Amino acid sequence: MTRGFAPSVPTAFHEMGSFRRPRPRFMSSPVLSDLPRFQATRQALQLSSSSAWNSVQTAVINVFKGGGLQSNELYALNENIRRLLKSELGSFITDYFQNQLLAKGLLFVEEKIKLCEGENRIEVLAEVWDHFFTETLPTLQAIFYPVQGQELTIRQISLLGFRDLVLLKVKPGDLLLARSQPPSSIVQMLLVLQSVHEPTGPSEGYLQLEELVKQVVSPFLGISEDRGVSGPAFMLGKGQGSRAAGCFGDNAASSVFLSLDYVQALGF
Repeated sequence: MTRGFAPSVPTAFHEMGSFRRPRPRFMSSPVLSDLPRFQATRQALQLSSSSAWNSVQTAVINVFKGGGLQSNELYALNENIRRLLKSELGSFITDYFQNQLLAKGLLFVEEKIKLCEGENRIEVLAEVWDHFFTETLPTLQAIFYPVQGQELTIRQISLLGFRDLVLLKVKPGDLLLARSQPPSSIVQMLLVLQSVHEPTGPSEGYLQLEELVKQVVSPFLGISEDRGVSGPAFMLGKGQGSRAAGCFGDNAASSVFLSLDYVQALGF
């Protein structure tokens, strides 16, 4: 009787057990001599996953510290993400990004703002937001581009993180009230962050954000059910015209409704 051969290890680990090729009845179980090879292959897979995680983590933290990606580094990071998605760690990538990498990176951002006191803190917050929105956020989206089909996108998770771990922690409310005209970047930041919603409904963080929006957008409307506007809408009063122009271009009127659809259409 001819001895069958055991399935190769890559087949056994394809999609981390999502399917296994059925073993023909005439095939015998793997012999003990195959176990060292099996264990070595599994250890190599885990080592590869760990190495991939380390490369992604190093790149993300470097981005939050103001650094950029090296030549061809983005391609390598995307390949590492794809490799991780096929491993036993794949289902944890989004959670790991949100609870570990993003939280750690935004801690650097928060500390930078808290080093400043008084009205200077608003100016620093505006500068930090500009860099985060134009540099950090697009880079994070590019690194985690292979991660698709999640309830919240990497962009949305990052913006929610900035809201909860940076904006609400530096508590700019009193400083905003003390200024007649906050920087246009602050108005943009508040409107962009308000356009992101958790799938479970308004959270405490979202409600706190609305209180800040009310201080720079007047009169303020929350969820609008009329006026032909779909979704939440914002009324910019006459005093907000110049700020709207700074955020949305010269076509912003002195009194205009901004629906979330419009805000998102502008790429915010």
